[in-house]
Amino acid sequence: MSSSKIPIAIAYGDGIGPEIMAATLHILKEAGAPLELHEVEIGERLYLKGVSSGIEPKSWDTIRKTKAFLKAPITTPQGGGYKSLNVTVRTTLGLYANVRPCVAYAPFVSTKHPGMDVVIVRENEEDLYAGIEYRQTPDVTKSIKLISRPGSEKIVRYAFEYARHHGRKKVTCFIKDNIMKISDGLFHRVFDEIAKEYSDIASDHWIVDIGAARLADTPEIFDVIVMPNLYGDILSDVAAQISGSVGIAGSANIGNKGAMFEAIHGSAPKIAHQNIANPSGLILASIQMLIYLGETAVAERIHNAWLRTIEEGFHTFDIFKEGLSKTRVGTKEFAEAVVKLLGKKPEQLPVVSYQGSKKFESLPPTLKPTATKRELVGVDVFVYSLDSAESLIKQATSTQWPTLPLRMIGNRGVRVWPEGHPETFCIDQYRLRFMRQDKHVHITPEDILHTLNVALQAGFDVICTENLYNFDGSAGFSSAEG
Repeated sequence: MSSSKIPIAIAYGDGIGPEIMAATLHILKEAGAPLELHEVEIGERLYLKGVSSGIEPKSWDTIRKTKAFLKAPITTPQGGGYKSLNVTVRTTLGLYANVRPCVAYAPFVSTKHPGMDVVIVRENEEDLYAGIEYRQTPDVTKSIKLISRPGSEKIVRYAFEYARHHGRKKVTCFIKDNIMKISDGLFHRVFDEIAKEYSDIASDHWIVDIGAARLADTPEIFDVIVMPNLYGDILSDVAAQISGSVGIAGSANIGNKGAMFEAIHGSAPKIAHQNIANPSGLILASIQMLIYLGETAVAERIHNAWLRTIEEGFHTFDIFKEGLSKTRVGTKEFAEAVVKLLGKKPEQLPVVSYQGSKKFESLPPTLKPTATKRELVGVDVFVYSLDSAESLIKQATSTQWPTLPLRMIGNRGVRVWPEGHPETFCIDQYRLRFMRQDKHVHITPEDILHTLNVALQAGFDVICTENLYNFDGSAGFSSAEG
C-alpha cells in the first residue's frame, strides 16, 4: 500500500461483526478512503483460549502505531473472569470521551421524534465502570463509584469543545447530586466552573431521572448532553432507540493519544451469518473516524450516500416497515446500495457537510484543584455481624474507645444509633463512625490504628475502614444518615 495512506487498526469481532465490518470496509474502499488496514484479533475466541482481557498483548502495539481503531462488536462469554474488552481498551488507551450522535431520519425510519438530533457525550474511564467491586459479607456486595476532578474536567471540557467545533448551541449536564452529593456533586460543580469559560454556548443542568424522562419525551429541547459513565451508557442507548434504532447508531471513543470507533450495538450472535444485520452503526462510526482523521471530503461523500440509501427505502430487516420502506435488503446488498449512490446527496433529509469542520486534538489546560487543606477527623469502620441491631449496639456502646469516641452506628446508610428506630431493616454489614469531639484536636493515622485495634480486641469482625477527612474545612464524607 502507498505510504501516503493512513494506517488504522481494524478488528472483525464476533457474531455479526465480520459481516458488518466487511460491508463497511467495502464502502470505505469504493469511496476512496486512503486507509492502510492492520488487522488485530480480539474477542470471544481469545477469551476462550484463556486470554482474560480478550486481546493479545502484541495487538496493543499495532493499535498504538496506527491513527485510529475501527472495531466491530465482540461477544464477552458469560460468567466471571471475563472483563469487558470495550472498557479495557477505553481505559488502557485513555479514551475518555464517548461520543454518540442520536439522529432521527423521519419519515424514512420510524420514530416518535422526527426532529431529534442529540449528541450524548459520555465519560468513559471512571464512575462505576472502574470495575472496583467487593463481596464484603455473604449477603453484601460493594461497587465503588469513582468520580475524579481530572476525569470530570476532561469530559466536560470535551463536551463544550465539541459543541463549539460542531456548531452546537447548548450543553446540558445530567447528574444525580441531590442524592450523591459528593461524587455527582463534584461532576456538577466542575460543569458549572467550566461552563463559565464558554459564554458563546448555553448550558443547563438536569437531575438524571427527570432529565431522562424529558429526553424520552421531548428530545428536541436538548443539543449536547454530558454525563458520567453509567448514565451515559444507559441513556445513549435509549436516545439511539427512540431516534429510530440502536442498530443505526455509531460512536467515537476519543483520547489525547488515540481513538476507537464502533457501533453501539452488540454482536447479536443469533442473527450472525445470515446476511441480515444492519451495518449502519459501523458505517456511521467509520464516518466519525474519517472526520477524526481529517478526511472530511470522503466522510461527507459516504454520509450523504448513506442518507440517500435510507431515503430511497433500501432497509435491512431491523428498520424495514411497510409503508415507509421500499426494498428489504441484506447486509451486503445495503452496502452495495450505498456504493452505487456515492456522489449523490439526499433530497429530503438534510445534506451533511464537513468541509468547514474544525478539528481539535488537544484540550486547553484543566482547572486547578480547589482543595488546599486536608485534615483527618475520624474513621468509619465497617463490620460483619449476624447479631441483631440491638445486640451489636450494646456491644459497641459498652466497649471502651479511649482514642476516638463512637459517634454513630449505621446500616445501609440509615442511622440505627443513637436515636434509631425499631422498624429499620438491617443487613449483616454495619458502619461504626468514630470522630473527634473537639475540632481543635489533631488526629493522626496512629489514632485510627489504635481504634481499629480496640475493635478487633472487642471481637468485631472488621471488613474495611474509610478515613474521614475535611477539605478546606468542609466535610469530605456523607452525613450519619447517608
